[in-house]
Amino acid sequence: MTGRLLTGRRVAVCSLLLANLFSATVAVSAGDDADAVRITILFDAFGRSALEKDWGYSAFVEYGGRRILFDTGNNSEILARNAKASGVDLSRLDFAILSHRHGDHMGGMDYLLRVNPNVKIYAPEESFGIYGSSLPSTFYRRDESLAREQRYYDGSPPPIMKFGSAWPHARFDLIKSSTQIAPGIHLLSLVSEKAGTLELRELSLAIETPNGIVLMVGCSHPGIENILRAAASIDKRIHLVIGGLHLVAASDSDISKVIASLRDTWTVDYVAPGHCTGEPAFAALKRAFGDRYLYAGLGTRLEIGSTSVTAAARDTPRL
Repeated sequence: MTGRLLTGRRVAVCSLLLANLFSATVAVSAGDDADAVRITILFDAFGRSALEKDWGYSAFVEYGGRRILFDTGNNSEILARNAKASGVDLSRLDFAILSHRHGDHMGGMDYLLRVNPNVKIYAPEESFGIYGSSLPSTFYRRDESLAREQRYYDGSPPPIMKFGSAWPHARFDLIKSSTQIAPGIHLLSLVSEKAGTLELRELSLAIETPNGIVLMVGCSHPGIENILRAAASIDKRIHLVIGGLHLVAASDSDISKVIASLRDTWTVDYVAPGHCTGEPAFAALKRAFGDRYLYAGLGTRLEIGSTSVTAAARDTPRL
């Protein structure tokens, strides 16, 4: 029995040493801070960990006792493996958020619904959108001179016409305008005005903290400046911006403009870029923000607390 106990202790010590070995702390941990925001990156195409890389984005957020999944990445099986390896149980969520309709942000939906079929999912409301929609039947003009068989619904349409979803059994809550969905938790709803994504509606997650807003973005298709403006209507202090800034193909001059906006106009405290931000933008942001640039690759865990030094990142040990 004594030998077994010693063996168990050795295993525990070795596990602790391994965890420390692969820890890459960049600042002080938030610890047991009740106001802390804890974020685990579950899906991205870069990272130090041995989790499986793929193009897309997904992050697990813990705040105020709530467990939130932001986007589901590009692939169900990869999301499943990365979540399990990171110790994240997606069957235990308070709700999920889909930032927008692109496949690299919702490709893991099948896995999410397999393990958590009744989870509430916030998604952007769009006319005839992939998440389902509805319209009053008065939207179309009518002509009573036509024969019955030439008229929609034989001339007697339902008052509300409901349109299908790619996931008909999912519990979607469609968001059309910015709204607070829980204490301190807001969804910002904006529309892209850029060529290629014109009229695309995107949700961003804004969390209130004692030091300002923690802002999580999927791809920033509506423009990060517009998203920041919406966040500043809640609190002018922007503590952290994390996620995709959609600068992956941007010119150096366009990258410089965005950095100037983040650093000088909005005086963002920390940045933790990922996904579609792009390699040149990663490098430029790191130069511009210095130790206020937080690495947020696949497998990274970040903690944002209420103390003066408020951000920490730790990579998941290699498998």
